[in-house]
Amino acid sequence: MATQTTVENNYLKNATEEELQRQKAIDDWLPITSSRNAKWWYSAFHNVTAMVGAGVLSLPYAMSELGWGPGVTVLVLSWIITLYTLWQMVEMHEMVPGKRFDRYHELGQYAFGEKLGLYIVVPQQLVVEIGVNIVYMVTGGKSLQKFHDTVCDNCKKIKLTFFIMIFASVHFVLSHLPNFNSISGVSLAAAVMSLSYSTIAWAASAHKGVQEDVQYGYKAKSTSGTVFNFFSALGDVAFAYAGHNVVLEIQATIPSTPEKPSKGPMWKGVVVAYIVVALCYFPVALIGYWMFGNGVQDNILISLEKPKWLIAMANMFVVIHVIGSYQIYAMPVFDMIETVLVKKLNFNPSRVLRFVVRNLYVAFTMVVAITFPFFGGLLGFFGGFAFAPTTYFLPCVMWLAIYKPKRFSLSWCTNWICIVLGLMLMILSPIGGLRTIIIDAKNYKFYS
Repeated sequence: MATQTTVENNYLKNATEEELQRQKAIDDWLPITSSRNAKWWYSAFHNVTAMVGAGVLSLPYAMSELGWGPGVTVLVLSWIITLYTLWQMVEMHEMVPGKRFDRYHELGQYAFGEKLGLYIVVPQQLVVEIGVNIVYMVTGGKSLQKFHDTVCDNCKKIKLTFFIMIFASVHFVLSHLPNFNSISGVSLAAAVMSLSYSTIAWAASAHKGVQEDVQYGYKAKSTSGTVFNFFSALGDVAFAYAGHNVVLEIQATIPSTPEKPSKGPMWKGVVVAYIVVALCYFPVALIGYWMFGNGVQDNILISLEKPKWLIAMANMFVVIHVIGSYQIYAMPVFDMIETVLVKKLNFNPSRVLRFVVRNLYVAFTMVVAITFPFFGGLLGFFGGFAFAPTTYFLPCVMWLAIYKPKRFSLSWCTNWICIVLGLMLMILSPIGGLRTIIIDAKNYKFYS
């Protein structure tokens, strides 16, 4: 009898060991957990690439819909609140000794429970990441189109659809880079580009000087129009600070030991990234609005028609940056899809699986982008629904659920203020965005 029990115990032990080895092999294959040797500066430029979107070029337009006082307040408040919530996420990555929350939803599951955590985090995270990827397809295509039209005035006009396809073709290649560390080169180039085109945008505006008969009042004729535009602009600003959805995934690539946890180098990178973000956002928003007033276009580069070579260059920089950003936001989506296929549906982790999954995803985002290319309204709409929660208040809710700070202590009050502001943003900005989409869609023809 005893021998039978021993045999059974050994069998169970071997089975568990085999299972553990299988899990480890899968983790070593998945994009987020396969490589953990990143340096702190990787986190800096990954965060800059994720954070500074082409949304920065629409900030002067958002300012024109918010006005000077509210505009500056919203920009600065957003910068402070999102830096605070980012700090919370960096801290929570390793708060359980010996465990790392490598993905946003793993932290959600720890805070809210296995099932509920998934239901709260995953849909929002997917909306953000897939939404950003679709919007970037449109942005990349539009910037290529502007580059083509600026460089070559007399050429035959080519439809936006084809430029989106050209832009997508790059991703059919780049999407096969296995993990975050392998895209660090692309990400560095993208981060440099974002700083470059932001600088071009504000420096060229400043050089152009304040326009004649510039006006700083609200542009909409009716009160309701002004209010809706105000809401939509809030969404644009929320979209400008949307890097939180990939923050834990970026931190997962940094090595960690009990003596030297990953939060040290990660936080260093985040601070550098946020300084760069401020250098990109504030000058563009304030100088762009100051020079053009409420006549500014929803992409500041359109307001700056000359010098041609500079505008063409800035558009090319946007294209390169958006290529990097697309990859940063696509990586966690690839990770989720591949995890489900390998762990739940028991597919073999192989190159073929990766090839099929990633090509299908790029094709999907391309088709959606070609179908709905009204860029501005989509930002405001998605901005409110998913960016506000994942960036402004979900980290605070998790912090309250896990650390349970004393009522009315500083930590408790700060978190609740962030939650209330984030909720207001989440409710108000989709209203403005939806109205913009409806107005744009009236005179839109599919695949024109």
